[in-house]
Amino acid sequence: MTGLATPLLLLVFAAGGVATWRAGTTLSKATDALDVRLDLGDELGGILLLAVAGSLPEVAITISAAAGGHLGLAAGNLIGGVAVQTMVLLVCDLYTGDRPLTFLVGALTPVLEALLVMIVVSGVLMGALLKPSTAIGGVVSPASLAICAVWAVGIYVINRVRKAPHWTVTMKGSSPGRHNHRQAHLVEPHPYAGSTTGHVVLVFGVASLVTLVAGVALEVSGNELAGRAGINGVIFGATILATASALPEISSGIAAVRLGDNALAMGDIFGGNAFQVCLFLLADLIAGAPVLPSAGALNGWLAALGIALTAVYGFGVIGRPSRTHGRLGPDSLIALLVFGLGVAGLFVVPH
Repeated sequence: MTGLATPLLLLVFAAGGVATWRAGTTLSKATDALDVRLDLGDELGGILLLAVAGSLPEVAITISAAAGGHLGLAAGNLIGGVAVQTMVLLVCDLYTGDRPLTFLVGALTPVLEALLVMIVVSGVLMGALLKPSTAIGGVVSPASLAICAVWAVGIYVINRVRKAPHWTVTMKGSSPGRHNHRQAHLVEPHPYAGSTTGHVVLVFGVASLVTLVAGVALEVSGNELAGRAGINGVIFGATILATASALPEISSGIAAVRLGDNALAMGDIFGGNAFQVCLFLLADLIAGAPVLPSAGALNGWLAALGIALTAVYGFGVIGRPSRTHGRLGPDSLIALLVFGLGVAGLFVVPH
């Protein structure tokens, strides 16, 4: 796209964002339907299907950026995406009414998911400190493998806790709604209730293809626009590109909160963030070299920002603030301040 004029590049980037939003909404509904029809239950299959579906824009951007040698952009999108997607909870907070989202959640499972996010993102910080010579076969960083292993074990443990909790907590005034996509909604039927499974699979496949193509368009046009504007690739990937790839999470999060599925909205964000970091293994394989050791100070800053924002909402779920200020809970206001300072820090941290 180097030969296109800047206005046309902006149009391509905008079209990629719109396509990501629309396809992401369809993909979320199709995944919801398949999750029930295939009877995946609370096992890893259901969680994995949902995580992959929600992370398809990041998958496309990672493949395109790594194949093009834009490792800083790939790393910035994956790590910065954790911070940006956590801020989707602030958007959801605007739709919960006069009670903060963290008050209504009424469950501690999202706290376990938040802890898993913090652990795997900590693995990013440690992996960035490894020498490239530690790569397995000169290609895969040991940290990338460790992150995937920890994620798999963490998901297994969380599902065990969901199925057989060893403690109970009473949260007066909570309104969690559905805790997972497999539960039928009391108000609305599951998506595509009148369609055959084959039709749902076809919809899922088409939406996945559109999402992947849109993700590539976002990466290619975005990288060219960032270069022309003189914006650092990591900063662009962690802010504008990460926001564009988070559009499906924004759409599905707002839809879940409007239906009263507050626990589901928060769980999907944390679950997607934990899986997203696992894509560093894919980035290593596509690039033919470990990506984490080349992450640099900016991505280290972004990883710490993602951990901090996740911790803020984890505290919020446990502390359960009961009042909103300007339609936002205290935790969302703190997260907004932390995020603002974190983005501002990107322009101060040495590149």
